[in-house]
Formats: sequence, C-alpha cells, structure tokens
Amino acid sequence: MTDIEIANSVTMKPITEIAGKLGIPADVPELYGKYKAKLPLCLIDETQIRNKHLILVSAISPTPAGEGKTTVSIGLAEGLNRIGKQTTVVLREPSLGPVFGIKGGATGGGYSQVLPMEDINLHFTGDFNAVEKAHNLLSALIDNNIQSKTSSIGLDPRTVTWKRVMDMNDRSLRHIIVGLGGTTSGIPRETGFDITAASEVMAILCLAEDFEDLKQRLGNIFIGYTYDKKPVYARDLKANGAMAALLKEAIKPNLVQTIEGNPAIIHGGPFANIAQGTNSVIATKMGLSLSDFVVTEAGFGFDLGAEKFFDIKCVKAGLNPSAVVLVATVRALKYHGGVKLDALKEENTEALAQGMENLEKHVENMKKFNICPIVAINRFVSDTEAEIEMVKEKCKSLGIPVEVANVWAEGGKGAEKLAALTAKVAEQCLCQLKPLYDWNWSVEKKIETIAKEIYGAAAIDYTSQAKSDLKKIKALELEHLPVCMAKTQKSLSDNPKLLGRPKDFIVTVRQIEIASGAGFVIPITGDIMRMPGLPDQPAAERIDIDKEGHISGLF
Repeated sequence: MTDIEIANSVTMKPITEIAGKLGIPADVPELYGKYKAKLPLCLIDETQIRNKHLILVSAISPTPAGEGKTTVSIGLAEGLNRIGKQTTVVLREPSLGPVFGIKGGATGGGYSQVLPMEDINLHFTGDFNAVEKAHNLLSALIDNNIQSKTSSIGLDPRTVTWKRVMDMNDRSLRHIIVGLGGTTSGIPRETGFDITAASEVMAILCLAEDFEDLKQRLGNIFIGYTYDKKPVYARDLKANGAMAALLKEAIKPNLVQTIEGNPAIIHGGPFANIAQGTNSVIATKMGLSLSDFVVTEAGFGFDLGAEKFFDIKCVKAGLNPSAVVLVATVRALKYHGGVKLDALKEENTEALAQGMENLEKHVENMKKFNICPIVAINRFVSDTEAEIEMVKEKCKSLGIPVEVANVWAEGGKGAEKLAALTAKVAEQCLCQLKPLYDWNWSVEKKIETIAKEIYGAAAIDYTSQAKSDLKKIKALELEHLPVCMAKTQKSLSDNPKLLGRPKDFIVTVRQIEIASGAGFVIPITGDIMRMPGLPDQPAAERIDIDKEGHISGLF
C-alpha cells in the first residue's frame, strides 16, 4: 500500500486520549477537530526538563534515493514506547513547497507515520499561514511607510533587505519589481519572495521562549537604513505588536499521534539548508516536560540541521542532548560511491565501500560535539545481507554503536533493537554538549570553523558583497550572533555535484543576510536559493481528491 493508504487504514484515537498519555487533562488541549490540538504554553515545566533524555536524529548527506530521517525518528519513538520508555516524537511541520514539489508529503512513511497525514501535509492548524501573514504584514508596512508623506521615517528603499514570502516553490518570484502603476501604487523598487520556511518570522517562532520573547524578537528584525544612514528595525514601524497578534495561536505546539497511537508534537518548519532546520524550542521543551524521552530530528545532513541544532538551538535554549542517531542507508551510500539512481537496487559492495567515506565524515562530525553517537541503518527491501554487514563493520571500525531499523515495513517493532540501544546509550551518557564555536568569535572565524571542521573545506572565499555585509554586521554591533549557514544539502561542500567526501575545496560566501530578530546571521554559499523551484514533474501533478473528499497522491 502507499503511505496514504496505510494512514487511512488506521483507526485514529481521539486526541484527548493521546493527551491523556502525557498526563494532560481532557479540558486542557485546544481542539482542532477530533485528531489535532494546540497545547498551551503553561504545560512547559523547566524543572522537569533537566532530568529527561533528548535524542537527536540526523543523517548522512541526502540523495535522491531518500534516507528516511523522519520515518526513523517516528519509528524510534514507537520502539522506545514499546520497550517501556515514555516517549514523544517532536517534529517540524511540512512546507507545501516540498509537498507539491518533490516529496509529495513529509510525515514519515510506511508503518512509521504521524496522523492525520493529509491534514499535517496540507494546511494543518494554520501555523505556516500565520507566519506568512505576519511576515507580509511587515512587508506592507515597509512599503506604506516609504510611500507615506506624513508618517515616513525616511527609510531608504534602496537599503531595504526585507522581502515577501509564500509557502510554495515558485522560482519566478525570486526577483520582482513592486510599486508599478503610478504614484498611487507605491514607490517602484526591486525586491522578491522567499519561501515561508526561510522567513525570519519562522526562525523567530522556533527560537522564541514565550509571547514576550516573540514580540521582542519581532521588533528586532532589521529592515534597512534611513537616508541619513540610521538603522531601521521593525519596532521603528510599530509592527511587532500586530505581527505577534497574528502569531497568537501559531506559537502553541500541535499535538497529533503516530500510527501506533503514541503522542507526537509538531511545530514550526524552517528548512535546514536555508534556515536553522529544527522544530521550535517551545515544542522541544513541551515534549521534555511531558515525557521521559523526546526524539527529534534536524533537517538534511548532519553538516546542516544537526550543526545548527547544537550550535544555535541548544546553546540558545540550554538543551543538552543525551544521544544523536545518524541515519544511513545502503542505497544512499552506494549513490555517494558513484552508482546511478536507477541501479541502486543492485548489490554493489565496491561502490558501497567508496560511498562510506561520506558516513565516515559525518561520524567524525558527530564526535566533535561530545554527544554520544549511534548509527541507524534504515533498511530498504533491496538491501542485501552482505551490504548491511559491510556498513555494520565500518561502524565498528569507527568505534560507534550501530543497529538496523526496519521501520518502514514494521513500524515500532522494526525499531525495538535500535530503541534498546538508544535508551542504553542515552541513560548511560554523562556527556556535556561542546559547541563548535564561541558566539563571541568574529563572524569570519565562526564561518571558517564550520566550513573547515564540519564540511572539510580548505579555505573560504568572500565576494565583494559578502565583504560589504561583514562591515555592515560590525557597524550594527551584531558580530556576537551565531551563524546559520545556507548551503546545498546535496554535498558536504557548497557544490551539489561533489558527492562522497570531497576534499581541498573552497567555500564561496556570496552574501550574508542579517536575521537580528531570530538572533543569527546567514552566510549564503554557492548557488543556494531561499526560494526553491518546482522540478520538471512536480508531485502536485499526482495529488488529487475524489467526489467524497478522499485525497490521493500524498506519499
């Protein structure tokens, strides 16, 4: 069966029953129908968090073959519950861009899914819509202030860096001109669209601790300069109060369920290649307040989502993970070893051995953060025993525990051994997170440290635009902020064509965006775009709905 057919075959439990598993009284969740609910922030208990186990799931460098990081995260949570560990999986919300683009859905797969999958993959509880509206409200206020003759603060439109956003892959909107149509239609200027997942408002939502923190961060959004070179922030336009009001419900995490009826908290949706790539601090702390184990995932490979999870989210929120699980697949490793996509089902131990250089580098990176590491081999039906054994032997030679997960086919049952290993490692782990860099270092030193230590780069090259941006950051006294690298997910380098473990490459930083509200700066490397485009055959072409309202084509 397809993922959506499997999901539809499950009889879901009322969401109040799922909340009861977390000790939440039935009248506390704010219901969105029978199977979804918002959780109020009062359920977060900071005194409980220190004694719980936070498990991060990451992966090797992604390939078109798919690694199944979300599927393993859900399956691991199911497995932990099966062996008696009270566990909640805490995930990001899917963006409509990838849903209608390549993925066709992002709620796990097979018998390892979160439900109701159609709702979660589409509009869900409206969080993305709220982020989009809050972001675009600021965009409208900016252009209105530029146009105004009575309330203008003298904002120079040539310096405005704030774009608009929409939750869709649409490359034609990357660069546009607004304000055409005469004097009553605004001041013409060049701008563009980013995807909603890349919005600084999304980043702020996912790093805010509460309503007051949210409003303050929104006010700190840098917009541009006045004609007399004074910096302008969202608070100068009195925008942050109304923006926060639009996010009144979106700041609350969403409670849903897994196929096996265990709790799942889903909240926020920043991408890891162009944003910080992890769910909200509020959702993670909510999970840790209500359960003994929390399994969470960080987007794309360890070099992107996991690095940002540790160096930005954990440092900001004071979190200390007990273990990190690196998802690898035989198929992906063979792809990194040079096998074409249509030949990955054939046994090829030579290519597998070559591709394991990618696994080796990610394992090295895991150890840099002083968190107990595990490798999970996400099994596909085409994997042979010889190939599985090769990956196991490689992990043993690297001194890292490894276990096979067969969660797509078996759900939690297929993750019981991985769950037992993960619980043992987490409960015995006495490690304290060691960030890769000090936030007080210069921006150049932080970028260089990530690029050389995590990516394996030989050097960094800055364009004239990036050098100008560095001067701007220093002038605004924002050098103390961490860096959130924007880089292709397809390679450890900034060149998507360099697979495996590239060496002696140069990372090119072409510009550095300022996200002072979120609390980081964004070095943009290579050709990475913050507004993706659709593929030649988008997933939207196969998604449909029948006369009875049944959706098909979500995978």
